[in-house]
Parts: sequence; structure tokens; C-alpha cells
Amino acid sequence: MELRQLKYFIEVAEREHVSEAAERLHVAQSAISRQIANLEDELGVPLFEREGRNVKLTSIGKIFLTHSLAIMKAVDNAKEQIDAYLDPERGSIKIGFPTSLASHLLPTIISAFKERHPNITFQLRQGSYSFLIDAVKNRDLDLALLGPVPTDDFDLKGNILFTEKIFALLPSNHPLSERRTLRLKDLRNEAFVLFPKGYILQKIAYDACKQEGFLPNVSSEGEDLDAIKGLVSAGMGVTLLPESSFYENVPKFTEKMPIENPAISRTVGIIVPKNRELPPSVQTFYQFVIEFFSILEKYQ
Repeated sequence: MELRQLKYFIEVAEREHVSEAAERLHVAQSAISRQIANLEDELGVPLFEREGRNVKLTSIGKIFLTHSLAIMKAVDNAKEQIDAYLDPERGSIKIGFPTSLASHLLPTIISAFKERHPNITFQLRQGSYSFLIDAVKNRDLDLALLGPVPTDDFDLKGNILFTEKIFALLPSNHPLSERRTLRLKDLRNEAFVLFPKGYILQKIAYDACKQEGFLPNVSSEGEDLDAIKGLVSAGMGVTLLPESSFYENVPKFTEKMPIENPAISRTVGIIVPKNRELPPSVQTFYQFVIEFFSILEKYQ
């Protein structure tokens, strides 16, 4: 069995068409057909069945595809790590982040890092809290920035970079917008605009409200920070957001309000896998981030 055969097999499986796969791979259709036939002979099972001009995976072909993808992913990861070890200053770092850290924190860190290491590149992936954790474990990401930092996962090492407060965001014409501070209980009868279930900021909001003896009445949901802010600006409800999401500005027709009781906060940090060695370029970035925020803390 050869990697070339797996590559051809995966391409045909994903396109369900031999000639399209051949065109994509820039090889003759006969070459692909021959290699797949050799693969089927070696395995002793048919991987495809014909449906007109198309081909479909057999049941055993679907199983073999799952394993083939895992093999090719492992090979790609190995190549990346070898390249990084050969030249740490030309490595590529796969980093994940949530939407709440996208506008200021991540660009600031990468910009400062690139001044010292201009030839290291980044592959950026935005995702939900659970996605980022799973992606680091599964090697889809080298590391991730997120908040709060998980403290009870034995497969991850988390470093807290800073702690930030959670603020309320209200429409500017809201009766409570004239106050200097709020109690969370003041919002118990309000309509809330929150992230959907599964997003960590939704959980933070729910947990805070439950501690105060009520559940938020969710009138609208959004998967993007700007969408959440826009709905509040349009008077659709109030929301709870971390301080870092207001770094550039507070949206028009809204008021950012501190919550004095209870004080709500979250940790923000960086996670890496605990039980595998980081490639040199990733290790360099990881240490840079920790030192970067250590220096910032001294001046604050």
C-alpha cells in the first residue's frame, strides 16, 4: 500500500468521479483507475461501486476512507514538524481563537511576534469554546487562545494571561442606562440577546443569572459579536459581554454598564497539549505570548 494510492482513493471518494479526480490531481484517469484497482486487490474488497458515470463508496469503502484520512493527516503533521525542526524560523503555526478575542487581542499578539520572527507564518481558525479544545487535542490546532481557561482537563496545559470583567450592554434609551453601575438582578425582567447554546459566553451569562435567582429571558440569539451588539443597538434586548469585546468602541445607541453585584469575570489564556512536544516554532510563539503578558502585567 502506497501513500499515492491513498491520495488517489481519497480524491475519488470525495468527488465521486474518477475523471474529475484525475483532473484535480493532474494525472491520467487510467493511472487513478489502475492504482485504485491495485488497492482493492491488496485489501481484497471493493471500495467503490459504479452509479452511471459516478462512483460511490461501498460500506467498507466508507470505513477505509475514515482511516485513510487519518493516515494522511498524520503524514501531513509529521512533514510540518520535520520542516519546523529543520528551520524553526520558517515554521507554520495553527492557532485557534474565539470571536470575542478576534478584533484586538490576537492581532496585537501576532503583530508583536512577527516583528521578532517575520518568517514564521500563521494558519488562523475561529471557533467555539468546545471546538477549540477538541481541535488542540486532535492536532487540528497547535494551540488556542480562549476564555475561560480550562483547569480540569488532563490532556491540556492552560496558562492564564489575564482576567477580565463582564459588562452589561444596554440600548442607550433603556431606563437603566442613566445609572453608573448595575446589579445583575436589575436585569431579571429584561429580554436578553445571547450567543446560542454551546457557546461559552452564553454559559457565563446563564450561570451568573442563576446565581442571582433567575434565568435570562432570551429574545434573540447571534453567533457573532457584531450581530449581538447590533441587536442590542436595535433595542432587541440587553446582553453580557467581556471587556475585551469593547476595546475598539462601544456600539452606537448602546451603553456599556459595569456590574457591581455580583462581580462577573472570566480568565483568558492559552492552551497547548500536555502530552506531546511542541514543534520549535510553536514553542517559540507559546513562550512569547506568556512573556508578552507577563511584561504587560508589570506595567499595569
